[in-house]
Amino acid sequence: MTIPAVTAPHPLAELSEREFTSARNAIIKTHGPDQPLFFRTIYLQEPAKAELLRFLDAEHTGRLTDATPRPTRTARVEYDVLTGKAQLFHRATVNAVTGQVLSNDEIPRTNNGFPHFNVNEFELFEGYCMKSEKVKEALKEYTIPEGFEYTIDPWPYGGPDEDDGIPKIMQGLVFIRDARKSNPDTNHYPYPIPLIPVMDWSTKEIIRIDRLPTGGSEDGMEPSAASQEPRDIFAKSVPAEYVSELLDVPERADLKPLNVVQPEGASFKIHPDNLIEWQKWRFRLSISPREGPVLHDICYDDRSVLYRLSYSELTVPYGDPRAPFHRKQAFDFGDGGIGRAANSLKLGCDCLGAIHYVDACFSAADGTPTKLDSVACLHEQDGGVLWKHTNFRTERGVVARMREFVVQFIATLANYEYIFAFKFDQAGGITVETRATGMVSVVSIEDGKTSKYGNIVSPGILAQNHQHIFAVRIDPAIDLFGGGNNGHTEIVVEECHPVKMNPETNPFGNYYEIRRNPVERATWIDSEVRLNRTIKLENSAKKNPISGKNVGYKLISPATQMLLADTDSRIAQRARFAEHNYWITGHRDGEFWAAGEFTNQSTFEEGGVSDMVKRGDAFAVDGVQATGQTSDPVLWSVFGFTHNPRVEDWPVMPVEIHQMHLRPADFFAANPALDVPTKKNESSVLVACCAEDKANGANGVNGAH
Repeated sequence: MTIPAVTAPHPLAELSEREFTSARNAIIKTHGPDQPLFFRTIYLQEPAKAELLRFLDAEHTGRLTDATPRPTRTARVEYDVLTGKAQLFHRATVNAVTGQVLSNDEIPRTNNGFPHFNVNEFELFEGYCMKSEKVKEALKEYTIPEGFEYTIDPWPYGGPDEDDGIPKIMQGLVFIRDARKSNPDTNHYPYPIPLIPVMDWSTKEIIRIDRLPTGGSEDGMEPSAASQEPRDIFAKSVPAEYVSELLDVPERADLKPLNVVQPEGASFKIHPDNLIEWQKWRFRLSISPREGPVLHDICYDDRSVLYRLSYSELTVPYGDPRAPFHRKQAFDFGDGGIGRAANSLKLGCDCLGAIHYVDACFSAADGTPTKLDSVACLHEQDGGVLWKHTNFRTERGVVARMREFVVQFIATLANYEYIFAFKFDQAGGITVETRATGMVSVVSIEDGKTSKYGNIVSPGILAQNHQHIFAVRIDPAIDLFGGGNNGHTEIVVEECHPVKMNPETNPFGNYYEIRRNPVERATWIDSEVRLNRTIKLENSAKKNPISGKNVGYKLISPATQMLLADTDSRIAQRARFAEHNYWITGHRDGEFWAAGEFTNQSTFEEGGVSDMVKRGDAFAVDGVQATGQTSDPVLWSVFGFTHNPRVEDWPVMPVEIHQMHLRPADFFAANPALDVPTKKNESSVLVACCAEDKANGANGVNGAH
């Protein structure tokens, strides 16, 4: 498709620096220059879906001009008004062009969650703790080796024990690090101190010090008592370094270079407004401070597939039942914003080959735009065999290699790293890949003790059992554009059922039945591998010319364990989304959060998918409009890692990987990748098998094709 040349910014283009500053200044003007404000986020507020779809239809059908009506460019501004010890949270919408404040609401705390923390607040927390006399006194209970210094990781407080109107709180995990090594990257996690300072964020005062249990499973649930004499808990501790210059083992010397070489450059094209084109794919990319990378208007060969695709939430509950570990439950999107935790990616490290990097602009505490470089990398990679067939009569094998286009984003949340990748292939498939790595969260355990709540990974170090449960939000748009009756997207649950042997329909017992159940109302669905339960996204009005079935895509997501916490527990009440593999809800503009907007210190999931389902939104199915008002369906795919740590996860864990796939299902009239070149790769060489043939191996010949 040729993109018409227009001068106005695309409705999905990121805020320009001028628009960003205009929104900030409008808020400052509203309150006056003397009113202290603390800005949390400023970013593009996406247009209403109905309005944007009309614009996209004009764009896709070549009717877009400068005169085409387009949605108003608006900015969403989240900020605090600082009045004494109070922080009054505001959420505003500002016309990014004119600076007009369109709405500005003060959001009261409803005893169920606070606004998310800002990266600036996390950075300040350690300093506040170390100034506290309570913290200093508590630290005197432990003897630390000479040359070590204290360090404190900020952590969301989790769900409070009682809904008693407690203030906005942050807690910290205390460690020491070996400053004698004169290296800021020396690992502090091998040296935990069993104390947690708890701070009232409004006053910046430490309101108490929680003492942690350090016994084994047989020692009961009580925390350790305060000690009158300093205790040496590090006598048997050992370093656990991971950066190369601090390792006490030599790096492998037998690993030869493996280079990704693209002598003619990359095959993708990046436009200034982050429109991306590769092979037959095109989509737009934005970076959300809460969600990280968001993909919009995903199309293949000028046919729409998805309206919007993003990660929505991640909750990490820990399985140690001893207080205060029962509050150890982070929401890495809602509590602090995973977009703000983005790594600045490095060439030749996080992505290989010919790379394009995407920057992001986030708000500083005073609302000024602050650029973070290279938060996403875009590149191509080899994905193995795409398709192959060998004619056994002629012994000729024809093979096409799969090339994937990857949008990759990496975030660090204190100890953990998460790697999110959206992969597009040449056969119309999309893979959403999640990788977890980094450091396991550890606590102290007494020498000689063992625990059923985790695993000993180093002397005095207990890595607690926990889960990581993710939600991906999929807003489908299956072949919606192109004129005529475009139909709408329907969601169908397809299952394969065995049929009992019988003389009429299954005389030999080999027949199985495919059952299709259109989803008529918002609901949740669990995986069932015995039935090959599959979620299909279909266009209600468009039929495949070969099969006669609705054109569509299917979601393939390996079944994973859902939330293990008791359904009546505070952990489960805060994360109802994590109890089922799929949720199907009715679309509402601005509803992006599987666990609700306010997860920080929440006591239950409010406004998340469980509440969306309770609305009972109806969908049109089988091309027939349901009675009453209907909504477009939105699919939420939930999956997770149940992580029972291994010694091999220490000190830094090899990646755990999950992949979910969106694959065309009767969307095309044949294999869409038949036109992928099948020529051999001329850079491949033979490697000799024997040591004495090394010299010959360097001059190996290309393999037959």
